Amino acid sequence: MPKAIDEDRTFPPRLRKPVATDGAAIWALVKACKPLDENSMYANLIQADHFRDTCVVAERGGEIVGWISGHMIPGTNDFFVWQVAVSPAARGLGLGRKMLHELLSREACAEARNLKTTITPDNAASWALFRSFARAIGGTLTDAPHFERDTHFAGEHATEHMVTIALPQALARAA
Repeated sequence: MPKAIDEDRTFPPRLRKPVATDGAAIWALVKACKPLDENSMYANLIQADHFRDTCVVAERGGEIVGWISGHMIPGTNDFFVWQVAVSPAARGLGLGRKMLHELLSREACAEARNLKTTITPDNAASWALFRSFARAIGGTLTDAPHFERDTHFAGEHATEHMVTIALPQALARAA
């Protein structure tokens, strides 16, 4: 679990591209953010190293307090958000939305016309984040069941809805 950080909420987290040495801290953050699915530490290291241009960490007081992993879906203009984690110590700062804005402003996401992610029906925090983000940018959010409990998860995981946020043209061009 990440060690305690300065509780001064006026000290904003610094957003940056991850590096391979962030892998263990990212893994610990995700592990501390239930109900997120835990990947292996190695998977987080690979994301931080190979996909650094489409991932972001938020750092405050030398600690990683936020993480988004994502990638451009090959052959499309869709940016896929795999995972969002915000430390309990950094919640309430709008950090998730700030990290999404940061990612969409990067050159690696310049061709993005849609933001996509999957969310289980019971993940209220994720639904709130992505609905809030869609409202903030003037985007349209739609969803439909995508990876289904019985078809894709052998009954072992809740159905994941594919959430799509159509990015406004101004945002898409600015990215």
